[in-house]
Amino acid sequence: MAAADDMEMHQIDIKGAYLNGELTNREVIYMSQPPGYHAPNSPRLVCCLWKTLYGLKQSGRRWYQRLVDIMLRHLGFTHCDVDQAVFFHWQGQAMIIVLVHVDDCTIAATSIVLIADFKARISEHITNLDELHWLLGIEIKCDHERRTIHLSQRSYIESILRRYGLFDLKPVSIPMDTNIHLTTAQSPSTTSEYAQMRNVPYHEAVGSLMYAALGTRPDIAFAIQTASRFSTKPRPAHWEAVKRIFRYLKGTMNLWLSYGTTKQDMMGFTDADGSMAEDRHAISGYAFLIHGGAVTWSAK
Repeated sequence: MAAADDMEMHQIDIKGAYLNGELTNREVIYMSQPPGYHAPNSPRLVCCLWKTLYGLKQSGRRWYQRLVDIMLRHLGFTHCDVDQAVFFHWQGQAMIIVLVHVDDCTIAATSIVLIADFKARISEHITNLDELHWLLGIEIKCDHERRTIHLSQRSYIESILRRYGLFDLKPVSIPMDTNIHLTTAQSPSTTSEYAQMRNVPYHEAVGSLMYAALGTRPDIAFAIQTASRFSTKPRPAHWEAVKRIFRYLKGTMNLWLSYGTTKQDMMGFTDADGSMAEDRHAISGYAFLIHGGAVTWSAK
């Protein structure tokens, strides 16, 4: 929407988000006096909490309820019916949308005036981060002249390549070798085979790749789905498949997920492979695109 309508995009970071949550009368929680802040005349007393702290089980829930109260009652926003993290507000033909991820808020508005007004009204709770460039490790580039928005995780991809010592691997053009079929029959069965994979960070590497697949890289979703099936008992063949995904990302880390390159309403693709392998269920996948870029995808 922001790309197609050339909306302004900014972000804010809410300071100490979980410290703003308010406990109810039914939640009676005591804590020891914090180090360095003991009451000199009452060292054996404890503190009764009125607000939430980081580490409490209910902090996330209470902070969300506090945020909803601020957005709806104090700022006059409307809650999105289908996505509880989205708030929007109309002023005539002008519109502002606020998307929340815990304490990071993305703002999209039809004019910079709306964004400035929103920041001024919520200034008691935020730190201003100005125009949107980074969000949750995703680099964001806006081109108002062409009405396009581009998302990239190239910095994150480079960091995980270096973390697992795979940055010097030779790039490949596709994330999976179509001539190799991975199965559970390849899982280790002897002590020596288990020992061979003992120090291989298979789980961590697959998890790192999964964040990229969920964020901006639908092109590796199927490959990650395949590799994750063998997380309990990986073999060298499975590890080679994971390394191939890293090699593919190295050669394509400069690709951007782009919106606004074409003026096109929602388009969807879906497919299922039946159950062509003996050791697994059918795999289904889908991808939906708006204005040239994927907005949701899955392979499972």
